[in-house]
Parts: sequence; structure tokens; C-alpha cells
Amino acid sequence: MARVVLVHGIGQQYEGPELLSLRLGTALRDGVRLAAGIRLAPDDVVCAFYGNVFVESGTRSDELPPWDEHDVEEGLEADLLDAWRQQAAAIDDEVPPAEEEDTRGAVAFGASRLLLSQRVRAALDALSGARFFKPVTERMLIGELKQVRRYLDEPPVWQAARAAVAAEISADTRVMVAHSLGSVVAYEALCEHPEWPVTDLVTVGSPLGLPVIFRRLSPLPAQGCGVWPGSVVRWTNIADPGDIVALVNTLEPHFAPGPAGAVADRTITNGVQMHDLQRYLTAPKSASAIAAGLQE
Repeated sequence: MARVVLVHGIGQQYEGPELLSLRLGTALRDGVRLAAGIRLAPDDVVCAFYGNVFVESGTRSDELPPWDEHDVEEGLEADLLDAWRQQAAAIDDEVPPAEEEDTRGAVAFGASRLLLSQRVRAALDALSGARFFKPVTERMLIGELKQVRRYLDEPPVWQAARAAVAAEISADTRVMVAHSLGSVVAYEALCEHPEWPVTDLVTVGSPLGLPVIFRRLSPLPAQGCGVWPGSVVRWTNIADPGDIVALVNTLEPHFAPGPAGAVADRTITNGVQMHDLQRYLTAPKSASAIAAGLQE
């Protein structure tokens, strides 16, 4: 059975566990071999696939709904979009910062909805010029916001996603590698199952420290401190400073320490593909952290 379980991020609903294991498993094995000289077999790595939970039953169309600024919901979706815009403006000269808005006084529901749509439209327009989001269409961006919101807010979605992770855990599993939204899924699944044999968690491009995500974690943080994830002994967090999804790229201040100490935060550079999972997996710092969990 697999020694390493890989948990993917958002936007993978048209993939599958074998396809992702073939592509991403190869990248992970290459990284570990080059960084530590460990030759993993193909069946040492498996991908926990949950992307299908975001696809309507019986459909596989890649045609996204005609979403626009009116379809972004107030709360988590709008707040996450604002956070992405703020970070993009901070690191990319092509992205204008948000203007201060005067929201004093009572606002009727219709006017409030209009203000929200205007705010969303401004954020979408601003992000269209960001290097990070250039390969992403507006519909795809809104779809990713909705996937994050659905995982955090809809019990059938998070239950199915965590079950997909649980299905890949065996007595041989020692390392869990989790990307983007997958780091939230993995963290919550590990907290839910302290009996698992997983000793090492490696998160890459993770939004776990982002306030809009952090305060919704399960279990809930207490007094601003998140709980340590289950059976994990070592937790390494890897982030590219230009990765807008990993807005808060140091997790150590936000989570209680574990058996071997606090979260070990590491920084790498993925070039123009800041959030790309394959680049994270082949990076020496990521691969070394994975290898550490395989050498005991």
C-alpha cells in the first residue's frame, strides 16, 4: 500500500485518481530521488481524489456556468476574492490596489447587493492583469471561489472529500502531501483521525493561515491557535512568496506545536507558475521534507 498520500487542490474536477497519480506521483518521485536518493515505486504514492464532489452527478461537461460578478456570494467568496486582490496588488505592479469605499450609514438590501457586485467587479478586473491569474478565466476564478466555499460550508462536500483521503490511508502510510484547498482537507482529516499512522505532513501552497479560512477550520482554533493535526510528528509548510493562494505563508505562529516542535516554514521559488503543484513537488525543500518521513 502507498507510503505517501497526495491530496490535490481546487480545479481538478475533470481529472481522476489514476490520472493525477500518474502525473503528480511521477513529479513527487523525481523530487525525492533527486533530493534524497530515495527511489520510490509507483505504488508508493497515491492521490486521494475528491475533485468529483464538485461535479453534478451524471455530468462531465467542462463548460462552466456563465458566472459573473453577480454570482459571487457575500461572505466567504467575496472575502476570499478581496484577500487575493490585496495580495496581488502587494506583489504585482500590474494590479491596482483597492480604493477605500465610504460605506457609512444604513444601506438598503438592493443597494448593498449593488455595492457588493461593484466591489467584486473591480476585484475581478484588477486580477485579470495579475501574472498569477493570467492563465485563469473569470469563470474559472469564480468557480474556484465557490469550491472553497462549498467545502467549508456544505457538510456533504467536506464529508466526501475527507472520506476520499481516508480511503487511501493504510498501515504503510507515513507521509501526507497536500496542496492548496487540499491542505485544508488533509489537515481536517488528520485532526479527525488521530489513529492514522501518518507521521509527516507537508503542505504546499496552503491557505491554512488565511484568516477567512483559518477561523472556519474544524476543529475551530482556540484563542487564535489552531490544534496540531492528529498523529503528525513533523509538519513542514512550503510556500512561494508569489503564491497568492498561500497568502499567509508562515503557519508556525498560527498552530500549536507538535511532538517534534512547531510547523517548519520553508520558502521556495516556482518561477512564473507560483502555485503549480508539480513545481512544488520537484522542489528540493519539499522533496527533502517528504523524504524525512520515509527514512524512519
